[in-house]
Amino acid sequence: MTIWQLPSMLLVVISSVSPHPHHLFEYDELSQYVDSHQEEYVQTLRDWVAVESDSSDVLRRPDCHRMMDMTAEKLQAMGGKVELVDIGVQELPDGKTVALPKVVTAQFGSDPNKQTVCVYGHVDVQPAKLEDGWATEPYNLTDINGHLYGRGASDNKAPVLAWIHTVEAYQPSFVITIFFPLLLSTPCPLPMQDLPETGSNGLDAMIVAQKDTFFSDVDYIIISDCGWLSRRPALTYGTRGNCYFFAEVEGPKQDLHSGVYGGTVIEPMTDLIGILDTLISPSGKILIPGIREAVAPLSDEEWKMYQDIEFDIESFKSKIGVSQLMYSNKVDLLAHRWRYPTVTIHGIEGAFSGPGSKTVIPAKVIAKFSIRQVPNMDPAVVKKQVTDYLYSVFAKRKSPNKLKVTMIIGAKPWLADTKHPLYEAGKAAVKRVFDVEPDLIREGGTIPIAKTFEDVTGKSIIMMPIGGFDDGLHSQNEKMSRYNYIEGTKLFIAYLHEVAHLKKD
Repeated sequence: MTIWQLPSMLLVVISSVSPHPHHLFEYDELSQYVDSHQEEYVQTLRDWVAVESDSSDVLRRPDCHRMMDMTAEKLQAMGGKVELVDIGVQELPDGKTVALPKVVTAQFGSDPNKQTVCVYGHVDVQPAKLEDGWATEPYNLTDINGHLYGRGASDNKAPVLAWIHTVEAYQPSFVITIFFPLLLSTPCPLPMQDLPETGSNGLDAMIVAQKDTFFSDVDYIIISDCGWLSRRPALTYGTRGNCYFFAEVEGPKQDLHSGVYGGTVIEPMTDLIGILDTLISPSGKILIPGIREAVAPLSDEEWKMYQDIEFDIESFKSKIGVSQLMYSNKVDLLAHRWRYPTVTIHGIEGAFSGPGSKTVIPAKVIAKFSIRQVPNMDPAVVKKQVTDYLYSVFAKRKSPNKLKVTMIIGAKPWLADTKHPLYEAGKAAVKRVFDVEPDLIREGGTIPIAKTFEDVTGKSIIMMPIGGFDDGLHSQNEKMSRYNYIEGTKLFIAYLHEVAHLKKD
């Protein structure tokens, strides 16, 4: 999973989460409140899923604006002081521009003596069509055996609503402040901008601009845009970054007939396949000099953490439909999924890929591949390592064709300290609601906003997911279980109580 941002965003910043001094925390009472409103919560999710806020399709941009307006209206109805912050326009490939969805902020009260928490989420979605293989209409939330199927149900509309419902549950007796910018998550084919580690557009500048104003009162940041690893609740403490590359090989001035010209020209596709084959070995070893050497070593403590995580390899294989994995034991598999870099070749632009046959020699082909970043890798260094290596490999081919290598995205990894009080509070909240200890996990994907928040604001961050391990994010038949949605709301309620009792810095 890589989440690149166009800016239509959802952050909740909840400040002053401590209970009013004349009210004691009654978890059972608030839990009952959530149970009694669950049908209302499901209906609200149904209304939100019905909005096709697909941020990858410019033609659906009005739906993204509508989703922002619905978010603002919901917060206004709760009595919040709401603002919609203009963050500019998006430049399209044809040179035209389109307005970016505004960021929504809302505030409910204020108390500098109490903890202030910023919660991030987003309400845009990935593309979805019934003909892509969905069993139900993707934008019509469908309840089947306790599972709520619909695009964006788990990623990320239900978690966002769970936070809103948390604030609603607390409101009668608690002083709450909330910040809610809406973040678009979409594979965004934009060049790197002023903050190249994010690959995003608009939100970064807004965070920088408000670092010493809005964010100055924030104590902690919570991100609920990830999922559990198994059926056991989890707290996430790290994500991989990502460096995304284009490798372009150009030869003749136009496509050629392979029968007429085959055997007489040095074909760009042959050159491209040849250099791609030098990136990674069949066993998964990255062959680019310097990449593996930069990786932080696996400590004994981390090895034990992985060993204690609930994870079944056979179930994992069955879920993704493969007979063999790269590694056969749990620790190696999780480590290479989360905390080691990997090379993935995603596709080749310019190559024939349609049905049937076409006897063509492409004049220009562009490979697209990425390298997941982990501590202590630096995207700027990786860019030089990859480009120098590929140009060197290409030179040995003595080809007359031209190679051009560019890195279009360089997102840094994010890693938190699991001994931070935020994580102790998370463990206590999970124990209260689910009566189990949470798994402490990392994400193999990339959520650039985490590193942006950390670098710009200097605040401590925790990722607290409520989505299930089998929710099908970005895939067909995405769903959020009713159980996770409702119990996840209770988890957030319990967590705010725990955070409220942390020592104020």
